[in-house]
Amino acid sequence: MLRTEKLNAGYGKMHIIFDVSLDFPEKRISVIVGPNGSGKSTLLKTIFGLTKIISGKIILRGMEITGKPPHEIAKMGIAYLPQTQNVFDNLTVQENLVMAGYSLSKEEAKEKTEEVLEIFPVLRAYMKQKAGRLSGGEKQMLAMAMALMRTPEVLMFDEPTAALSPKIAHQIINIIRELNSKNGKTIILVEQNARLALEISDFAVVMSSGKVVYNGDGRKLLEDPELGLLYLGLKTAPR
Repeated sequence: MLRTEKLNAGYGKMHIIFDVSLDFPEKRISVIVGPNGSGKSTLLKTIFGLTKIISGKIILRGMEITGKPPHEIAKMGIAYLPQTQNVFDNLTVQENLVMAGYSLSKEEAKEKTEEVLEIFPVLRAYMKQKAGRLSGGEKQMLAMAMALMRTPEVLMFDEPTAALSPKIAHQIINIIRELNSKNGKTIILVEQNARLALEISDFAVVMSSGKVVYNGDGRKLLEDPELGLLYLGLKTAPR
């Protein structure tokens, strides 16, 4: 569904990712892990049109989207949720959802809002509250709800559990899993907590120094101590 071919990109004169060729499976959860500075977030930003592409291609459903601006990519069914600044703090939860569904008719927006509130019922109690007053986990749920207002096929998450407590991090990961299993979304997840993310993965990518050093079955990285240690520093497989 979505693939990259020998993709090279960066910021200005900085070359960050090198010859990245990946084929993300449709309606599956793909997880990208690796050390800080390995190019994980840059890869997502490049797919969404937020970096300078040096060479290579990005293909969506057989159509090349290399170099297209973010608003066009969003219209084609890809949503990108950055790690921070992903909601409007000075607007209410309801206003954030309205902003996210700006291209919908009034009736469509109403129906879509009800749909996303079924997925994130905790937000119902905060509809009139400023988003800036939400907890970190609640903000992530609002950001996901905003992305779903546009009915994307592909959801790209950049470290959605960063700075969250272990309990809330597990809750967010479970929501992401359900967006795939119940809603059929194709998920691409960059996550620093490798063990947590790989447990829900269908396909895994390990990046280091801007290059792909492993791609394949994510659970193998967890179950095989040698692979886990080699690529992620995981000393033992989980019990």
